[in-house]
Amino acid sequence: MRVTVSRSAHFNAAHRLYRKDWAEEQNNAVFGKCNNPNFHGHNYELIVSVTGAIDPDTGYVIDIKILKDIITDEVEVPFDHKNLNLDVPEFADLNPTAENIAVVIWNRIRRRIAEDKSLEITLYETPRNFVTYKGES
Repeated sequence: MRVTVSRSAHFNAAHRLYRKDWAEEQNNAVFGKCNNPNFHGHNYELIVSVTGAIDPDTGYVIDIKILKDIITDEVEVPFDHKNLNLDVPEFADLNPTAENIAVVIWNRIRRRIAEDKSLEITLYETPRNFVTYKGES
């Protein structure tokens, strides 16, 4: 029997959507207001879900305190109240779209979750705009 355990978290961060190799006109055409050279921010909401077998000794799929600590270390500390373009190394050459942010978060958390468990990240950029990533290419 496989069960999914989820934990929510949030962080506030600024970013700018643009490509360094594109002219300003093309960046404005594609990214619009999100290409603001002075950046803009979001109050991101995150749901981290781990699916696996229930451990017969503990009754847990994953200890929720451990999952909380992983999210704190891998997401909240490095992302909260940061400029993603400037302060988070993964975005030095990667456009910090919601899609790319979700993949970066998944990669950061995945390395700390047992291989026999699956991981899913749902990232809300706004209450109506969100992305989900399950580690599929």
